[in-house]
Amino acid sequence: MAYQITPRLTDFIVGVEGERLVAYLDTNGTLTIGVGHTGPDVTKGLRITPERSRQLLQADLSTAVTCVNRYVRVPLTEAQWIALVSFTFNEGIRRFQTSTLLRLLNAGDYAAVPAQLVRWNKETVKGVLRINDGLTNRRAAEIKLWNSK
Repeated sequence: MAYQITPRLTDFIVGVEGERLVAYLDTNGTLTIGVGHTGPDVTKGLRITPERSRQLLQADLSTAVTCVNRYVRVPLTEAQWIALVSFTFNEGIRRFQTSTLLRLLNAGDYAAVPAQLVRWNKETVKGVLRINDGLTNRRAAEIKLWNSK
């Protein structure tokens, strides 16, 4: 079943991403605004309305939603699907498509997903790979959702 963007999905993403209406530099130095939105349209000092933030979120989420719906070949609960969309939204389509997580899941190994999610809690800052507490918390929230009904 192919799920679509719902308030449950957007509420979860806003909860794990946060929402900022003024452009800021994330931990990697990328200009970001709204709910994790990046790109050439984000400029220093940019301010947006809550409504514009949600428009950007809907557009950005649609890419992650399409990816998860296209590449997952096994049935998912809505909660499992939201956890995977969150992961894909955060890490990117290419990383999801080429992940061991997706390969194991498509082989029917649902139980492997939480351990695979845990692995994605690091970032590279100034050439140094380090654990990111925000990513650790986000992965924990995704795992909790994955394991829920």
